Amino acid sequence: MSFLNSGTLLKRNGKWQVVSWQATKIPAPEADVKTEDKAAVSSATQKETAVTKHASGAFDVKMNPQVDEKGEPTVGRMSLDKQFHGDLEAVSKGQMLAVMTEVNGSAGYVAMERVNGRLHGRSGTFALQHSGTMTRGTPQLVITVVTDSGTGELAGLTGKMTINIVDGKHFYEFNYTLAKSN
Repeated sequence: MSFLNSGTLLKRNGKWQVVSWQATKIPAPEADVKTEDKAAVSSATQKETAVTKHASGAFDVKMNPQVDEKGEPTVGRMSLDKQFHGDLEAVSKGQMLAVMTEVNGSAGYVAMERVNGRLHGRSGTFALQHSGTMTRGTPQLVITVVTDSGTGELAGLTGKMTINIVDGKHFYEFNYTLAKSN
């Protein structure tokens, strides 16, 4: 059983504080795949041009607020530094931009990060794009590999990642596809 945990941060008196937290049960990765996507994956597999895999593990994250003296108090920017463990042994650096609203439990964030390491033994880099919203306490988060961002043995990488936070520890689930020639 997996849960998607989302939190809303608010900058108060110059300090970031968690103002809401939501845990939502998410279906197994197979249930997330649409019928059309299953057909495309099946077709690609039959042609032996692509291999779809699943990676999972834990990661450590450091988020550091970026000072913006003249900015809007409801907008926050943070730097991201991550260390991935498990099937993805990598580091990443990125930036996050979040916006708070006057409605409790509603906010949004976007983030971009560059991942550098090994995915199931294949070396290279790729970029992840995050898009998250919290609508009156209901979270929605999409993390997607940026098209054509893969390098080295990860060239042609596509996929989606989910993040789960359990007892303060971060975990990832990553469904991805690589061209078979890689």
